[in-house]
Amino acid sequence: MVGEAQSRPPAGLDPAGHAASWYAATAIACPAFPALAGEVKADVCILGGGYTGLSAALHLAEWGFDVVVLEASRVGSGASGRNGGQLHSGQRHGQDVIEKAVGLDDAKKLWDLAEEGKALVHGLIARHGIECDLKSGLIHADHKPHFVKESHDYARLLRDRYGYDAVDPLTREEIRALVGSDAYHGGVIDRGAGHLHPLNFALSLAKAAAGAGARIFEGTRAVGVKEEGEGVTVTTAGGAMVRAGFLLECGNGLMDGFDRRVDTHVMPICNYIIATEPLGARAREIIANDAAVADSRFVINYFRLSGDGRLLFGGGESYRRGLRTDVAGFVRPYMLRIFPQLQDVRIDYAWGGVLAITLNRMPFVRRLSDKVLVSAGYSGQGVALAPLFGKILAEAVKGQLERFDLLQRLPVPPFPGGRLMRYPLLVAGLSYYAMRDRL
Repeated sequence: MVGEAQSRPPAGLDPAGHAASWYAATAIACPAFPALAGEVKADVCILGGGYTGLSAALHLAEWGFDVVVLEASRVGSGASGRNGGQLHSGQRHGQDVIEKAVGLDDAKKLWDLAEEGKALVHGLIARHGIECDLKSGLIHADHKPHFVKESHDYARLLRDRYGYDAVDPLTREEIRALVGSDAYHGGVIDRGAGHLHPLNFALSLAKAAAGAGARIFEGTRAVGVKEEGEGVTVTTAGGAMVRAGFLLECGNGLMDGFDRRVDTHVMPICNYIIATEPLGARAREIIANDAAVADSRFVINYFRLSGDGRLLFGGGESYRRGLRTDVAGFVRPYMLRIFPQLQDVRIDYAWGGVLAITLNRMPFVRRLSDKVLVSAGYSGQGVALAPLFGKILAEAVKGQLERFDLLQRLPVPPFPGGRLMRYPLLVAGLSYYAMRDRL
């Protein structure tokens, strides 16, 4: 057995369904899927009803595979339906960092993959008529003066070495005209990036996958897998089971505890978002061009305007198991440090979610055995990367391994101390960098 039963839901997963977020309050209609009962057979079993798993299911079903998706709660109820909705360019690290890690040739291939990831999101939205408030533009805002030159130099690197000319430098005056805050000294705007309603995108992927023939089961927690003969047997908390030729582990941070081979490299952390009341005319005083914004702090502040003119503001992390209860009280000070003029504004929604990180923030994509593949640890970059990586897992099942092998070459070291010591050692390290943000 490579997985062990979990007696309780992972931290941050609401057994009743979606978080009480603005996303859930404005979600499109999506039928509930049944829980798995008895025993079923399939070509492929997928764990996790988020972007990775649903994209893998959609592509495999369209290619004629018999696919079963097991989701412990509701589709999109994990990070895929709770995140900041920002569609970034590139990988989690800059291309200069990736070049040092894997060389220029693979770095260019990884850049091209990330560009394809954005294109895939746009293509899925167009092909399936997904209504998810897709908008263009993402501002990277520098909170320290000496970061500005680095940002402008990086924009030139993308233009000159990668042929990407959609990133424009911003001076302090220019960023101040776009973002109504004195907190930033400059930055860049990426016209090729953007933002969307993440839960509606996830729910629409689920409907598309089901429409293509994938069998989706909600309220069905996988607790173990046994590899035998020509395939795998996945057992669930309710006693049902799936016999399949392949298993794709796509649960990201909410898969913690299922497979020690993954836990060694991937760890869940909690992140938080608030949504203000509608700001009316004040909205464009906060973000003049309706772009998303992410700043240069290690613990990133990220924010954007919703379709109905609210400020959706993400700030703060916690590294303990379980979500904070007073999310509004926790995140509001982060928002007011950037926008003190919103002191009088009401907070209508506040929620948290569980994402997964790796030690070096590179995604963990691996063949764990002949029949078990995993993709996890997007470290905050999952909106653009996860749907594509789900497609690449599907390609690997078909025997098309070139892109999967490229991702396998990404160096993702294990956390020091192994699974048991991940949390205390990581908390010490992340707390240090969070302190540096304040200096």
